[in-house]
Amino acid sequence: MKTMLNEFIYHLAVERGLAENTLTSYRRDLAGYILFCRNKKLEYPEQAGRDAIMSYLHQLQLNGRSPATIARHLASIRSFYRFMVREGILQKDPSTDLESPRSAQKLPRVLTTGEVELLLGQPLAGEPAGLRDKAMLELLYATGVRVSELVSLDLRNVNIENGFIRCFGKGAKERIVPMGDVAVRYLKEYLARGRSKLVKPGRCDAFFVNQHGRRLTRQGFWKIIKKYARKAKIKTGITPHTLRHSFATHLLENGADLRSVQEMLGHADISTTQIYTHLTRKRLKEIYDRSHPRA
Repeated sequence: MKTMLNEFIYHLAVERGLAENTLTSYRRDLAGYILFCRNKKLEYPEQAGRDAIMSYLHQLQLNGRSPATIARHLASIRSFYRFMVREGILQKDPSTDLESPRSAQKLPRVLTTGEVELLLGQPLAGEPAGLRDKAMLELLYATGVRVSELVSLDLRNVNIENGFIRCFGKGAKERIVPMGDVAVRYLKEYLARGRSKLVKPGRCDAFFVNQHGRRLTRQGFWKIIKKYARKAKIKTGITPHTLRHSFATHLLENGADLRSVQEMLGHADISTTQIYTHLTRKRLKEIYDRSHPRA
């Protein structure tokens, strides 16, 4: 099964073009399942059937894993078995008809417009790192791109004059996302007075670089946004995805149509985008309850 796992990951990378983070998640989930099977002396695909899958999911439950985590593991296992059926290793997929555990849909946390303004006002624009941080936060809120897409941006992907960026999302799918005048202004300032101080010309293609002149990482951005959230005294738990959620919610609250938001976010399925409509309805109800005299 370990050999088949390597072939499966290769298939996902080469034929389906999945992102490195997605490949890592598949490998991690399936390595846990394969180790479980090995401990049960089930080393070959034809040995590890429906009972093995159910036992593994039950073990995850006993270990306190959430329904969402268990469902993700089952999805990885399903994909793995389907691959082996297509490759002729197995005649039947043992994961067929297994139901994923149901979990309550958690609405993403978003910032208010006031909190966004407070957060974006924290970087000090008088120093190169501050100019970079200000440009990153403004761009993230202006476009709603994923953090992985943000740090993957190259200089050639940013068209400042026409106000758009070209990014590559999940499955290496390319999309064009517009950005507003405010973000454009701070990107120009970063290029003129910030990036040029952090990296020598021609040494790096990355748009956003660290103090050593190399491409900024997702982990590096995580530390940056956490630092500014503490400075702004924002109590809402902030993750690198928070500005993406806030971008989508604020657009819908101000009249944007769902299809346009879906395209800007790079969601393959509109049902993924619809979670933000639930969120806007929830926020409207909270406003109503606070404001109407007979609420």
